[in-house]
Amino acid sequence: MSAYKAGQRHFGENYVQELTDKGSDPEIVGQLNDIRWHFIGHLQRNKVNKVTGIPNLYMVETVDSEKLATAINVSWEKLGRTERLRVMIQVNTSREEQKHGISPEKVCDLYKHVVENCPRLHAVGIMTIGVYDYDLRNGPNPDFQVLLKCRTNICQTFNLQPEDVELSMGMSTDFEHAIEVGSTNIRVGSTIFGAREYPGSKPPPKTAPNNPNATPDDQQQPSTDKVESTRQELDAVNVNS
Repeated sequence: MSAYKAGQRHFGENYVQELTDKGSDPEIVGQLNDIRWHFIGHLQRNKVNKVTGIPNLYMVETVDSEKLATAINVSWEKLGRTERLRVMIQVNTSREEQKHGISPEKVCDLYKHVVENCPRLHAVGIMTIGVYDYDLRNGPNPDFQVLLKCRTNICQTFNLQPEDVELSMGMSTDFEHAIEVGSTNIRVGSTIFGAREYPGSKPPPKTAPNNPNATPDDQQQPSTDKVESTRQELDAVNVNS
């Protein structure tokens, strides 16, 4: 609510239950009437209706299969919403088994499915998480480069301009580099809200934020990415650069 009062409107949640709790909270619904919720975590098909039913749901950034896209489309249509729901294709650019997302080679196929078979959805771009804590001394982040290549392929296949395909990449530790190479949406949480505390665990030692002047939205995959989730999985602010 403090971030909203400071002017932020885009907020991301990584867990369905937390999005449900906050998105339906009477105080938030009553006072933050133009908040824009992004779902940025792994979404199972049996949880789709919970997510689509959230007031002011703006975007689902983690569509990674045709079945999930179809399920979201059907759910959105049943709700009778007049505006199409914005979605992004999640790409597993690092090819890590524990990460969700479609392989880079299949991005165009899934994009085509959304465009041709999901009339209640609006494919606005692609997103990636990538390897955590990449060392830029080794060169540009390869995950970001893969996502850029995926956008090029989409543009060539569907006769689109680069500005027609948003890129959601970059979190607290690497959002500046992400912006430098072309990110349009960054997900920064811990830099703004601090490290996440989990019930029953000792709070982590306090550290200085890597950029106290940042204004963004964070994410990490749920329990499947254990190390990353304990560091970065928290309420997030989503900034469209």
